[in-house]
Amino acid sequence: MSVERSAETTGATRAAGATGAAERSVVEDEKTKVGNYFVSNYPPYSFWKREHVPALERLLATPPEAPVPLGIYLHIPFCRQRCDFCYFKVYTDKSSKEIRRYLAAVRSELELYARTPRLAGRAAHFVYFGGGTPSYLSAEQLGELFAAVRATFPWQRGDADSEVAFECEPGTLSEAKLQELKRLGVTRLSLGVENFDPHILEINNRAHRAAEIQRTYQHARAVGFDQINIDLIAGMVGESDSNWRRCVEETIALLPESVTIYQMEVPFNTTLYQRMKDVHDETAPVADWETKRRWTDEAFQRLESAGYRIGSAYTAARGARTRFVYRDELWRGADLLGVGVSSFSHLGGVHFQNEHEFETYNARVEAGELPIARALALTQEERMIREFILQLKLGLVPRAYFQKKFGVDLLARFRAPLEEQRRAGWLTWNDDEIRVTRAGLLRVDTLLSSFFLAEHQGARYA
Repeated sequence: MSVERSAETTGATRAAGATGAAERSVVEDEKTKVGNYFVSNYPPYSFWKREHVPALERLLATPPEAPVPLGIYLHIPFCRQRCDFCYFKVYTDKSSKEIRRYLAAVRSELELYARTPRLAGRAAHFVYFGGGTPSYLSAEQLGELFAAVRATFPWQRGDADSEVAFECEPGTLSEAKLQELKRLGVTRLSLGVENFDPHILEINNRAHRAAEIQRTYQHARAVGFDQINIDLIAGMVGESDSNWRRCVEETIALLPESVTIYQMEVPFNTTLYQRMKDVHDETAPVADWETKRRWTDEAFQRLESAGYRIGSAYTAARGARTRFVYRDELWRGADLLGVGVSSFSHLGGVHFQNEHEFETYNARVEAGELPIARALALTQEERMIREFILQLKLGLVPRAYFQKKFGVDLLARFRAPLEEQRRAGWLTWNDDEIRVTRAGLLRVDTLLSSFFLAEHQGARYA
């Protein structure tokens, strides 16, 4: 049984008041085992195939039918070292020559897309630099990369509705580099803190150290970024109740505009899973799901008491102007062009992913080809389901939006799973909206497959 389905079953059993032997069985199922927990897209990635790439090629050859916000995601896959829980496409062994070659390929890929009828002349509404570690690059390399994006998909600097988000590892940032990022137009600086405890950072193989967090944050605040986000992970190896409370308090003391909290998962391609295999242990050496949900709930309650509002299953924000445009636009059907090795994209109802090997990606771009590895053209119903399950993560889904955009009455279309989840206490609804309860938000990723089409339920996700 997958982690996702065991957590969903657990919640329903407890809502019915199970005790005794049944309750002990539930606790056993709550252990963190290997597998993906986070649902980031729909249909599942395992349905994306190379034979579907011609659908994308046809799409790129046609102009857009109607104006849709466009976002650009740039994948910077380089890190000082690989965290034990990391499952992203990252490299820690690339030379400066290889990095320069990769950045040249990214610039070329942007130019290839900018010449297609689908994307020619379009401006970016939001830009996201992710990784890996974008802040691993030098200030000069960052300047060249930003210039390449502006030359192909310009964004309006100073526009209150646009966003340039940039992920950072605290140990890779100097005050001078932060000043350059501000000059280049970054509006949302996201610091991958994860934990404030030196020992926990070390045993999870994080590259930065606790002292670097405070120094980097103070430099970033002095530079004057519009928004600073701090990432935390509930349930890292070595986590405890007392340490988690300290992490939340230290975060609040810094007063970032946004806080993002993820619950620890152990996908198959992590170093942590490799160690589990070596000792034939099916249970990860981290907190169980019930504990991670409790820690996340405690953090949300504490953040609310400090003036933050909960904006999704993972985020809390303070201040009326604090937004996460990348998330909000993407989850409402915006186009997203992902550039770089293994990057994911969504244009005009077509999903696609780049080649996932470094050499293959570079070689195809250098040959003048778009480096697409696989794709999937969505039906109208699949597009509707995708937006619905992603917006459930926000905690509130407006019914009129789906009636107007897709001609769908959500209550009629999803009556059975909605009724089941309402009985379990995960959500409620009225004439205007479907609202996910706090208990539902804490486990929302385990609930979403109930709304998948029959052919996608029970299938491998990635």
